[in-house]
Amino acid sequence: MEKFLLDILVCPVCKGKLDYHKDDQELICKFDKLAYPIRDDIPVMLESEARKISGENA
Repeated sequence: MEKFLLDILVCPVCKGKLDYHKDDQELICKFDKLAYPIRDDIPVMLESEARKISGENA
């Protein structure tokens, strides 16, 4: 994932910072506890496509 893209992407729900998890190919919003998938190097920034994560995974 390109660094410049990671610098400008924010959570579509709260507009907060996202953490990139390379191994899982996900962008994580710790505040909303949502994981947005990255498919074919394209972040899917839709709340309906995000999976809920537990507090310990955030």
